[in-house]
Amino acid sequence: MKIVDLRTMRGPSYWSVKHTRLIVMKVDFGELAGTWSNSVSELPDQLAELFPNLGMANPHHSAEAAKHPPLTREQLADGEPLAYVLQHMALALQRQAGMPVFWGKSYPAHEEGMEMVVFAYREERAGRQAAKYAVEVLDALCKGQSVDLKPILAELHDIREEEYFGPSTQSIVSEAASRNIPYIQLENSNIIQLGYGVNQKRIWATTTTYTCNAGVEIAGNKNRTKAMLKNAGVPVPRGTTVYSEEGLRDAIDELGFPIVTKPLDGNHGKGATIKIQNWEDAVVGLKAAQEYSRAVIVEQFIEGADFRLLVVNGKLVAAAKRTPAAVTGNGTHTIQQLIDEVNTDPRRGIGHEKVLTAIKADKHTLDILAAQQLTLNSVLPAGQTIYLKSTANISTGGTATDVTDLVDPYNVLLAERVAGTIGLDICGIDLLTDDIAVPLNETRGAVIEVNAAPGFRMHISPTDGLPRNVAAPVVDMLFPPGVPTRIPIIAVTGTNGKTTTTRLIAHMVASKGYKVGFTTTDGIYIQGVQLQKGDCTGGQSAEFVLRDPTVNYAVLETARGGMLRSGLGFHSCDIAVVTNVAADHLGLRDIYTVEEMAAVKGVLPRTVRKNGWAVLNGDDDLVYQMGHKLDCRVAYFSMDENNPRILEHVEDGGVAAVYEEGYITIYKNSYKLRIDRAVEFPVTFGGRAGFNIENSLAAALAGYLAGFDKDDIKTALRTFVPSASKTPGRMNVFKYPQFEVIVDYAHNTAGITKFADFLNATEATHKVGIVSGLGDRREEDTLGFARIAGQIFDEVILRQDRDLRGKTAEELRELMTRGLQLDKPEIPITYIENELDAIDHALRTARPGSVVCIFTENISGTIKKLEDHQ
Repeated sequence: MKIVDLRTMRGPSYWSVKHTRLIVMKVDFGELAGTWSNSVSELPDQLAELFPNLGMANPHHSAEAAKHPPLTREQLADGEPLAYVLQHMALALQRQAGMPVFWGKSYPAHEEGMEMVVFAYREERAGRQAAKYAVEVLDALCKGQSVDLKPILAELHDIREEEYFGPSTQSIVSEAASRNIPYIQLENSNIIQLGYGVNQKRIWATTTTYTCNAGVEIAGNKNRTKAMLKNAGVPVPRGTTVYSEEGLRDAIDELGFPIVTKPLDGNHGKGATIKIQNWEDAVVGLKAAQEYSRAVIVEQFIEGADFRLLVVNGKLVAAAKRTPAAVTGNGTHTIQQLIDEVNTDPRRGIGHEKVLTAIKADKHTLDILAAQQLTLNSVLPAGQTIYLKSTANISTGGTATDVTDLVDPYNVLLAERVAGTIGLDICGIDLLTDDIAVPLNETRGAVIEVNAAPGFRMHISPTDGLPRNVAAPVVDMLFPPGVPTRIPIIAVTGTNGKTTTTRLIAHMVASKGYKVGFTTTDGIYIQGVQLQKGDCTGGQSAEFVLRDPTVNYAVLETARGGMLRSGLGFHSCDIAVVTNVAADHLGLRDIYTVEEMAAVKGVLPRTVRKNGWAVLNGDDDLVYQMGHKLDCRVAYFSMDENNPRILEHVEDGGVAAVYEEGYITIYKNSYKLRIDRAVEFPVTFGGRAGFNIENSLAAALAGYLAGFDKDDIKTALRTFVPSASKTPGRMNVFKYPQFEVIVDYAHNTAGITKFADFLNATEATHKVGIVSGLGDRREEDTLGFARIAGQIFDEVILRQDRDLRGKTAEELRELMTRGLQLDKPEIPITYIENELDAIDHALRTARPGSVVCIFTENISGTIKKLEDHQ
């Protein structure tokens, strides 16, 4: 059993539009092909023992789990396909490592003995590892080998801790998502972009676009913080900064015991020691603090409980009482046993895995115990509580109780003044007091610290008390009501014509003054400047545009390859255009039929927001059928003004664009809005390029639905002049004194068939084609392409692509020659392997009045050669 293909979906995809984070793997089951779980000895019992949550839902995620029935021991014993078992194992591995995922599916691949297994992930690297380990474990069990999951789960858990969103980040992202605000995790960082383009804001944990750097610097320097708060009339502990034991002694002489020592630039309680009562412990505290900072704060110890007050955008939004990690004796168990018992609480996990963190007896804990002449093996008397940490941080095993409703108004004002004084948009204020319901100045309490990036965990999931949605005021601050979060997105897909349609729409949008970012098969363009070259029609290219802070409109070409490789780079769009679906790329990435290809292309219109529009080709049966199950509004375009589908759609109140009497016309209800005569658009080459009339229809309809008026659309279509610089490789015409050269990207039967109509309408004394076959196409596809080429050309120069894509040059030459001669056995064929050499030959031998058509692979090289020839 082995994985032969492993892909990561990061957006809506062929496998699911709703579940966007998916691992897709093709597995060769080898000798185990067709095997069911009940035919492998002891497999049901072994799986039930290794994966206790294979058959039960996580109680903390029951709502999600309930939608996806578990795989029980009884089902395994009755018999389930191994691919289905594998799907559940990959999910269970992630759940046991603290990543709750439940959705998946499996089905036979086209190749015999192979299965497609699809399942959800929360963290990409963990999901991919879970796929590999699930296959290894199942293969081992089927071979009767023993399996140890501990190192596997440990590795997955490490990945989770390294890359998983922390609870604070997750709460803000979840709140944004609940408001339909899109987010992107910026590459190689924990920075999250909320919103798109010019409307984006960013968060990094609980620092935001609006977090003041000066405020962060002040909060990071405890002396400066204390001085500013003291000057503002805020109660703070008396203290000083020392650098040595001599300075420590002077501080103690001034302050007396008890004292607190902590590093000047510390955080999360690291290096802090509290309630020091003697010189020996003071020296130990000094050294502990100096592990993090040479400068050490020594200040008076304030009696009272530890409280955290959270201020967002100048308002107190939550307060929690924090208690350090502790155990209470029962007169029987050792301290270590008591810790182990506390850690059995299902709410405790490693790091940020769960609501609470498991208590770990580290050196700091041992030092605290030693100061009380205790060890982990000591037995505490019944009822005696001992604290195991000197600070009350949740991340070290502490607990939190929500007290938001108890905070005295004086303390509310105090917290809001502290945040304003330091200058922080999100601020955590730590204070010590006997009672948060009494003004701080009456309890002799004090503010002991200000945090510039306070954790939300204690507020969103307190150990006791009400959870507080503290992420909501953060999102309110970043995006007040009425402030846009998105930018308009028009996305285009199809087998042929999508690049030209994308460029037409982008030109139209730019003509209206928008700052457009668009993607095509030849690059990424921001405000008309090409920033990346190459095929940029996948999810990463779309995100490139949506991340750009200058872009306020996106037009995205979306190709099959990107959708099958990683899914879409966005979760929803405003308008989706599907130009057509034809036999191309079949047999690649497990798509073998035109119907399956239509399902891939159909992902795009399924992502259109409810009030958006799907713009579909009403002349294409498969594209037309996409409109039947969409939640958005649907509009059609057609080259046939009498298309009954269009007439029925318009009669029912729908919108359409039709080529009628030579005009691009918008139909709405019983009204016709004529945009302009198609022959006036340069891209149609005087009406000869019917495929570009079709592309103009799609672009005009998309523009109309986007809110552009008739004159805007007309002007844009009239001013879009195809050229080697504007539409490289798409109907580029080079006129020479004696002949003409046309460069195009037609590479499939449907594409060359439409090109044939154009060429047949073009006057020429002799028509020459420079063509090649593609090694990753089916034989019938290559023969179909070559056959049309043989019909439309008087002479053919047969070349080879640089990448033969799986076939040999001899195989491709034989296939193409056979296809070219199917209807015209006598057609002259010259074989020149290199494309540029083939072009040189064509230019040297071109007859007066002839047309040379180059179906190019090397677009930039071809264009340069033709420009140099001029």
